Amino acid sequence: MNEFEKQYEELKSFLEFEDYSILVKRIIDLTLDTEDLEFYKKTATFLDWYDVNEAVIEGKKERFAQLLGELYTSLSTKTLAPKSVLVSTNKVEKSYGYSSFSLGPIDMELKQGEILGLVGENGNGKTTLLRLLCGELYPTDGKLNYHFEYDDQYDLRTQLVYIPQRTESWHGSMFENLQFTAASYGYKPEENALVVELIIARLGLRKFRNHSWKSLSSGYKMRFELARMLLRKPKILLIDEPLANLDILAQQTVLEDFKAIAKSPFRPIGIVLSSQQLYEVEKTSDQVIFLKHGKQKNLHQKEAIENEQKVAQELIIEFESEWTQKDLGNLFQAHSLISLQFNGGTFIATFPEEVSVHDFMKIIIEHQVPLLYFRNISNSTRRFFVS
Repeated sequence: MNEFEKQYEELKSFLEFEDYSILVKRIIDLTLDTEDLEFYKKTATFLDWYDVNEAVIEGKKERFAQLLGELYTSLSTKTLAPKSVLVSTNKVEKSYGYSSFSLGPIDMELKQGEILGLVGENGNGKTTLLRLLCGELYPTDGKLNYHFEYDDQYDLRTQLVYIPQRTESWHGSMFENLQFTAASYGYKPEENALVVELIIARLGLRKFRNHSWKSLSSGYKMRFELARMLLRKPKILLIDEPLANLDILAQQTVLEDFKAIAKSPFRPIGIVLSSQQLYEVEKTSDQVIFLKHGKQKNLHQKEAIENEQKVAQELIIEFESEWTQKDLGNLFQAHSLISLQFNGGTFIATFPEEVSVHDFMKIIIEHQVPLLYFRNISNSTRRFFVS
């Protein structure tokens, strides 16, 4: 079973459980994968019908199933895209003359269909690395290599899309702006409006299509900026703090959208995003780079140095409790506690590798320790914040 067939089986599961909101998004993804004007029209008509009949129960499942089946038939003969390397760095560094801050050395590799998360506190180099990758800055040392063809720097920059945290204002309606972008990047007149409609529907923007920039919240501005960039058909999408102005539910939705967009079987792209929302980013990303004082530490990297291998083997639990640090320390000392830190309202307890999460919970239950929250951060970049 290839990647597309696996995704189709997942969609059939969504249909079985009548999860129509996510099905609408996936149908749009598949429609764009076809690159077929007739399917653009068919899905646009379907979206108009769904807007009016969202609350209707009778016949809805059958209509979804029919369109999904037609899309599957069309795409099942299409060749899957290769997952080739898009960009890599070899000991890339960036320094600023007499400034005390410098970034690097950075070693990374991004493939089609992958999401790379950059996490770390403010001022530690996340934006600098994004600007290096998109060509706004040049390395002072090391090699930055793009593994796809381009004619010149202008052509390269059209294939690298960078969305900064603060974007410039748009003038006119959102829909007209997106139509202009589509025309500029090669969409034919007969498909222009259809593709724009599909992409704004994909990002939940249909009811805002005729709004002005000033009338939108910062979260919706970011979504429109993303819609404009997707119309450019980039190979690499670089996004600075896309979750900054979103509530937790919106963060999860946007990250799931990024994941679906990146992992298209036929139009995969590479995404690099920076964020301080490390737990949400870790759930979505294939790679995570933690930056502290410009230095790199990787989550999930295969070639870990000895001391980081040691840390990774330890059990590290983040938790909240009404008990004092002294009482908790006395309890855990009998169970090989290595350290107990109080950090930002939570406790961080470190145990040797022979202690498991189940052992930790057994201690908590047997001694009736009140827990408000707990998380195993042994394999999370959270451990870099407290080590």
